[in-house]
Amino acid sequence: MKIKNPVLKGFHADPSIIRVEDTYYIANSTFEWFPGVLIYESKDLIHWQLVSRPLATVAMLDMKGNVDSGGIWAPDLSYADGKFWLVYTDVKVVEGAFKDCTNYLTTADKIEGPWSLPVCLNGVGFDASLFHDEDGRKYLVQMEWDHREYYHPFHGIKCTEFSVDKQRLLPETGKIIWQGTEVKLTEGPHLYKQFGYYYLFCAEGGTTYTHQEAVARSKTITGPYERQPSIFLTAFDAPKNPLQKCGHGALVDTSEGDWYFAHLAARPWHHENESIRDPRGWCTLGRETAIQKVNWSKDLWPEIVGGKQGSVEVEAPKGKEFPYTSNETIIHFDQPTLDTCFQTLRVPFTDHMGKIENGQLILRGLGSLTNTHENSLIARRWQDFEFEAETSLSYWPMTFQQMAGLVNYYNSQHWSMIQVTWNEENGRVIEVTENNREVFKSYLKEQAIVIPRNVQTVYFKTIVRKTTYSYAYSFDGKEWTELPICLDAKVLSDDYVNQSYGGFFTGAFVGMVNMDCSGYDLPATFDYFRYQGKES
Repeated sequence: MKIKNPVLKGFHADPSIIRVEDTYYIANSTFEWFPGVLIYESKDLIHWQLVSRPLATVAMLDMKGNVDSGGIWAPDLSYADGKFWLVYTDVKVVEGAFKDCTNYLTTADKIEGPWSLPVCLNGVGFDASLFHDEDGRKYLVQMEWDHREYYHPFHGIKCTEFSVDKQRLLPETGKIIWQGTEVKLTEGPHLYKQFGYYYLFCAEGGTTYTHQEAVARSKTITGPYERQPSIFLTAFDAPKNPLQKCGHGALVDTSEGDWYFAHLAARPWHHENESIRDPRGWCTLGRETAIQKVNWSKDLWPEIVGGKQGSVEVEAPKGKEFPYTSNETIIHFDQPTLDTCFQTLRVPFTDHMGKIENGQLILRGLGSLTNTHENSLIARRWQDFEFEAETSLSYWPMTFQQMAGLVNYYNSQHWSMIQVTWNEENGRVIEVTENNREVFKSYLKEQAIVIPRNVQTVYFKTIVRKTTYSYAYSFDGKEWTELPICLDAKVLSDDYVNQSYGGFFTGAFVGMVNMDCSGYDLPATFDYFRYQGKES
C-alpha cells in the first residue's frame, strides 16, 4: 500500500500527529476559520476522517475582530495520563514588530470531547507544544518572539515546565534551549525522547519556498543541543518537486516500530508564460498535509526515506486499507446543523448569522466580506485544482447595498462572487464583483443580467480550471450561461497575498454569502450546495 500525498488536501497546515494504540490522529491549524482546530483520525495513514473540532464555542475561542490569518496557529495534540491534551495559540496581531498571542491548553478523555474549558498558559510566542517526559513532568516548548528591532524576532525555542497540580506554567523555569540554524525563523518545535536523546524538531526559513525542518538533540531536556549535520526536510533546492514548502511537522511511530513524519507542503502551479523558478508558483489550495517515511541513521539521526525534498508516494504501514470517501459533496440542509465540511469566519454559526429550516439554509444579511467582526459566510476549502461548486438562492434585494450569492474567498481583501443584487435601472440583477488588494471591481455594471420577475430561484455555479475560474448562472437549474469573465486564480493564493500582506496562511474557500450593508438584515435562502472536484 502507498500513502499518496497530500493526505489532507486543501488548507490543512501545521499538522501535529500522534498515535494512540492502533489509531493515528492529526490536528491542523484553522487560523480565522471557525470552529477552531480540525482533528482527523486514520488506521492506515492513507485515509483520514474528520472526527473532532474542539474549539466550537466562544467560550473555547473568541476570535471576533481577529485579523486575516490570525487566530489558531499550529495546534499541538498529545496523549498522556489517559487523556488527550491540546495546546493552541490565538494570534491577534500578524504584521509589525509585535505578535500579540495567547497560548491555551484544553484536555479531553475522548477525541470527540467534551473538551475542558481552556487554561491560559502564556503569550511568550506562538507554535507551542507540550512534551510529556518519562518521569511524569511536562514542558511547554515554543518559539519566543522578540519585538526589539536590534534582535532577530525569532529569539529561539523556549522550554518551560508546566505544573499539572497548579494548572499553570512555572515561568522561573523558562530557558532558551536552541536558537536554530543560520536559516533562522525557528518555530514549530516538537520534542521527542528516543535512544537516550531528546530530539527537537523545528520548522525554519518561513513557511514559503525557503521552508525547512531542522533537527537537534541533547542528552538533557534543557540542552545544550547539537544540530543534525544535514537538513532533515526541505524542497528549497528542488524546484521541480511536486511538493514544495515542505517543513513544520511532527513525528510518529507505528506499533510495528516504523516511523513517519507528517508535515505541511504546497503544490504550486504556473501560468504558461511563467518560469518554474521565479515566480516559484501559486498555491491556491494553501498549505496541505503530507506524510513521509523516516529511517534512523547509524549515527541515530532521522532521515526522510526517498530524499529530503519529500515524495508524493510513500510506503504505508502494513495493515488493513480503509475505504476512500468521494470528493463530491451535495448538501441539502436536511440536518439541524451545518455539515462539518463548512466553516465560518471568526464566530460560530448561530441564530445571529442564520438558521437551517425546512431543508434550507437561511443566511441573515450582515457586514461585508471586508468586515472582520461579523458577516454571513458559510464556506468550504478548495481541495482540487479543478472543480465545480453550485448553489441556488431566493433573494429579493431593494438596494445595491444588498447582495447575496456564491463566493470564492481567500481573505477579507481577496475574494470574488457572483451575486443577486439590485440597481436603479433594472431592479433585481446578477452581477460579478471582485475585491483585490482593497480595490473593488464590478464586472457587468450596466450590463448586469436582469432577473425576470417570475423567477423565484436563481442558480449559481463557479468553474475552477486550476489557473483561472469563472461563474455561470441559470434560472431553472438546467440551462446554464457561463459569463465571459475569466478571473486569475492566483489572486486567491498564499503567494499572491504574501506580496502585499504578511498573513498568507490559509487557502482558497468557496461558499455562500449574504451581505447587507444597508443594515436591514435582509435574509437570503439557499436550497443546496454542491462541490464536485476532479482528482488532483
